[in-house]
Amino acid sequence: MEGECRAPQARSSGLPAGGGGGESPGVDGPLPGSSGSSALLQAEVLDLDEDEDDLEVFSKDASLMDMNSFSPVMPTSPLSMINQVKFEDEPDLKDLFITVDEPESHVTTIETFITYRIITKTSRGEFDSSEFEVRRRYQDFLWLKERLEEAHPTLIIPELSSHKKQGPGLLSRMGQTVRAVALSMRGVKSRPEEFMEMNNFIEIFSQKINLIDKISQRICKEEREYFDEMKEYGPIHILWSASEEDLADTLKGVASCIDRCCKATEKRMSGLSEALLPVVHEYVLYSEMLMGVMKRRDQIQSELDSKVEALTSKKADTDLLTEEIGKLEDKVECANNALKADWERWKQNMQNDIKSAFTDMAEENIHSYEQCLATWESFLTSQTDLHLEEASEDKS
Repeated sequence: MEGECRAPQARSSGLPAGGGGGESPGVDGPLPGSSGSSALLQAEVLDLDEDEDDLEVFSKDASLMDMNSFSPVMPTSPLSMINQVKFEDEPDLKDLFITVDEPESHVTTIETFITYRIITKTSRGEFDSSEFEVRRRYQDFLWLKERLEEAHPTLIIPELSSHKKQGPGLLSRMGQTVRAVALSMRGVKSRPEEFMEMNNFIEIFSQKINLIDKISQRICKEEREYFDEMKEYGPIHILWSASEEDLADTLKGVASCIDRCCKATEKRMSGLSEALLPVVHEYVLYSEMLMGVMKRRDQIQSELDSKVEALTSKKADTDLLTEEIGKLEDKVECANNALKADWERWKQNMQNDIKSAFTDMAEENIHSYEQCLATWESFLTSQTDLHLEEASEDKS
């Protein structure tokens, strides 16, 4: 479903050097960013319809396949539907730029779904053109993520986590519990201490970021209710001034102050919903994805442990087992090294993102408070001066 090429309205994303594009099943044309050695997709929290009318929410954050580092990323409003990635100043790597924008609804006799425009601009010689434009739907992004996880099981691949409006059913929850018990029974016999610490960090981080997400959502809701109530007071004071001639100017002044405070509050709410909430929710999704990364690492090591145990007890062909163990040892080493390197990058970005989001929010709150305070102080000063002037005239 290729559209006509035109200048993108969104800010583009620079991608580091890597391989060429891959093909998505059942869709013509290259899927930008789906390379074997280098791929990444970053966007805000987006609302998508996957199959029929089932509303999906997913998030994609920047991640690397070739271990290049990123500068901190601050998601913009989820309503903008714009892919946005910022890189450190490495001009040699900025030869591939991808923009994801313009959601478009499609209705057929079978299903209803949403596609997104993907524009790829590149200076790489292996491509036939310097610019491509295609449209892709949720399933294509999901397919890309699955392929990347298969090729690189312990790299922190961009999250694409679906969240249904309703929670999982009873059978689904029972299945998850049974699998969790089975894994805990089987376990990993010799997980390195650094990965034990990593796993503990993920568990604590998941609890805290989910709590922060709930509190942030509640604050946003309460701010909206406060704003809606405050908006009603301005018109009330204007109406009141019409029936109180002696207090008309004062009541109109109060209404003006309320109006200014409403504007400051609305701006503060915008900062909360467009800057803080997307960042917090992004890392809620990351916490789930990191648990999956740790499970895949443990599965690789568990497979190695079972082969070593079989060799020790001589339950199978020792020559074949020795060869398999050698391959698995290399696989475990590669998986561990990849995770350790990507882990440090992710932690640094996470700390920078969350610190920046909360700092910006705090500064916006302070600015909003100072605006409202200055508005009321100015009004009270003017009223005091007016009363003093009237009192002086009465004495004279």
